[in-house]
Amino acid sequence: MSGAPELLDLRSEARAVAPPLAGALGDVGALRGPAIETWRGRMVNEHGSARVFEALAVQLASAGFDDDTVATCRGFAAEERKHGALCGAVVEALGGEALAPALPREVLPEHADAGDPVEAALRNLVSVSCLSETIAVALIGAEREEMPEGPLRELLTAIWSEEIGHARFGWTTVAPRIATLDAAARTRLERYLAVAFAHLERHELAHLPAEACSPSGGPALGLCSGPEARALFYATLDEVIIPGLENLGLAARAAWDARPR
Repeated sequence: MSGAPELLDLRSEARAVAPPLAGALGDVGALRGPAIETWRGRMVNEHGSARVFEALAVQLASAGFDDDTVATCRGFAAEERKHGALCGAVVEALGGEALAPALPREVLPEHADAGDPVEAALRNLVSVSCLSETIAVALIGAEREEMPEGPLRELLTAIWSEEIGHARFGWTTVAPRIATLDAAARTRLERYLAVAFAHLERHELAHLPAEACSPSGGPALGLCSGPEARALFYATLDEVIIPGLENLGLAARAAWDARPR
C-alpha cells in the first residue's frame, strides 16, 4: 500500500520572493478560486520540473557531455524551483496557501535499447526541451500577451523568458549530435519520437480541458481558454516542433502520424 502523497510546501519561499501583487490584483471576486487553483497547479508543475532537469544533468554528465552543458542543465533546476515559488506567491496574493501535493517522483527513462549513453541522453533532451519546454514557451507566451501591463505580467514574463532558454538549450544541444548519428541510431530515435509525441499529447490535453473557456476577466489573472490552448498546442507542434525536428534530419511528421493512440 502506497503512502500519502509528498506535500509541497512553498509558503516560506513564496513569501520570500513575493512581488507587489496583492494591491495590483484588486478585487478578483468569483475568479479567486479558479485563479488560486490555476496558479497552485503551475506552482506544483514548475517545481516538479526541477527534478527532471537534475536527473537530465546527471545523465548528460554520465554520457560525457561537457561541463558547461551539464552545469547549464543543472541551473535550469534552480530556475524551475524559483518559478514554483513565484507561482506560489501569486497563490498567496490571491488569498490561498502555497501548499499542495507534490508531483509523484518519476524516474527519467534510461533507454536500455539505445546504442550508447549519448543516444539515450538525446532522446530525453528532445522529449524534455524540444517538445515539452517548447510547448510551454508557446502557451505561457500566449497567456502573457492576454495580460495587461503590471506586476503579474512581469512575473509571467520572467518565467517565460527562462522557459525560452530551457527550450533553446535542447534544440542547440541536440542539433550537432543528431547530425552524427548513423542510420540505425536515427531510426531508433524516430521510433522513440512517436512514443514521446504520444506522451506529450496525453499530458497536455489532460491539463487543457476541451470545455474550459476563460471567464470574463480571466486572462488578466492567467486563466486561459482550454479550446484555444489546445489549438495553440497543435499549431506549435505542426508549425514549430515538427518542422524543427525535420530540419535536423528526423522523420518527425511520420513519427507524429505513427504515435500510439
